[in-house]
Amino acid sequence: MQNSFFNEMTFDDLVNIVSGGESRTLELKKTTSELKDGMHTACAFLNADGGWLIFGVAPVSNKIIGQQVSDSTQREIAQALSAIYPQIDAHIEYIDIPANTGSKVIAMHFDGWVWGKVTYTYHGCPYYKVESTTKEMPREMFEERLKAAKPQFFAWERQKADNIGMEQLNESRIRGAVRLGVEGGRMYPSADTESIDSILSKLDLLTDGVPNNAAAMLFGTTVSGYTQFQMRMARFYGKDKNSFIDNQRAEGNFFDLLDAGMSFFFKHLSLSGVIKGFVREEHLEIPAEALREALINALCHRQYEKYNLTVGIAIYDDRVEIESPGIFPPQITVENIKQNHVSYPYNPVIASVLFKTTFLESWGSGAKRIMDACKRQNVPEPIWSVNGGFILVTFPRKNVTDNVTDNVTDNVTDKLSDRQSKIIAILLQNGDISATVLAQKFYVTKRTIIRDLKKLQNLAKIRFVGNAKSGHWEVLQ
Repeated sequence: MQNSFFNEMTFDDLVNIVSGGESRTLELKKTTSELKDGMHTACAFLNADGGWLIFGVAPVSNKIIGQQVSDSTQREIAQALSAIYPQIDAHIEYIDIPANTGSKVIAMHFDGWVWGKVTYTYHGCPYYKVESTTKEMPREMFEERLKAAKPQFFAWERQKADNIGMEQLNESRIRGAVRLGVEGGRMYPSADTESIDSILSKLDLLTDGVPNNAAAMLFGTTVSGYTQFQMRMARFYGKDKNSFIDNQRAEGNFFDLLDAGMSFFFKHLSLSGVIKGFVREEHLEIPAEALREALINALCHRQYEKYNLTVGIAIYDDRVEIESPGIFPPQITVENIKQNHVSYPYNPVIASVLFKTTFLESWGSGAKRIMDACKRQNVPEPIWSVNGGFILVTFPRKNVTDNVTDNVTDNVTDKLSDRQSKIIAILLQNGDISATVLAQKFYVTKRTIIRDLKKLQNLAKIRFVGNAKSGHWEVLQ
């Protein structure tokens, strides 16, 4: 039921409302002869941002013309509204037209949809607004809202896991997570000594007494039948996907994928250190805590019912991308995600378990924690975007190239760098190796390798024998 409160609308109020013409929140109809079409719009308002449906105004000219309103007209309106499900208590205004005695304009206001509420239908069909156009709601959007409204019946995470019983859950992982929750003050101390069945039940990880999909995702020891329990990881050469240096695929539960992703970051991102007092502090070029938070969010909030899609990590020369199958809830956009906001977890059971076990902080704070970590390390903030059914978090890498470092090194010393010494060792074994392959081995640009080779030649460490096509390198010292 709607409980909107409005003061009685005046004719001047009406003039102000219709003066701007039709929009996402305003629909104009000449008369109630278009009542059926108007109810499609009313349903769309209820499923979008709400709005005014007004009869007695010409849509193109915005001219207020009004119509005769009888008892029969009011009954027709009430009957039409009764076909909207769930039932609503619409706010209806009948406004007199001063220049046309006896004619009235009929104005109806409908409240907007709130995440977690049921989707409205008219004669069994859901409608929604795309700008100023009323359309039938896509099946995928309807099902997503249905799951949000009745998660106990339709949410993927609450469905019974396929072929996974208690014996296919990692007890040590469960105990370890509970211990973190107890130590963090988010779970009762007695949880440490409870049975696994009791723990899982209290965490909503059992459905009808058996593990559900959330339990399988968090603590499962097998990925059989769960293609979405995989993660793609690649270190690409350059700034696109044309060629890669390293290409891996990990599989397992949440903790397995989180460990694999963080290991991949540490393998391919630069590590630097600074001495503070008697302690050496080491930092990834992009803060590890920011990457970890973004990866946890990707694994926690993804749409797991999309079984053919997986979370992905892509590292390029100029950026790092973490992509997760899904969309933002209606209240969150790429523009406001960096602002304070309430959390709308797509998988509330999984999110609740990760919060209680300290893997997630307070809901809605993830983006801020990521930005704060980047700010503390003086690196650029990430960018959130939506692309082809995936939410992307893109971390720019600092615009510092190997060329700058190598140029400085070459100017101040004739000593060999660690990479240049390793190049000599490789050329001893394989003098036919190309600069392109060497660049891939050391994760640097081809130009950097060419500079290394030129320096080694100038220092009479190596020489090139033969022509460019069939020649080879020889090590002199």
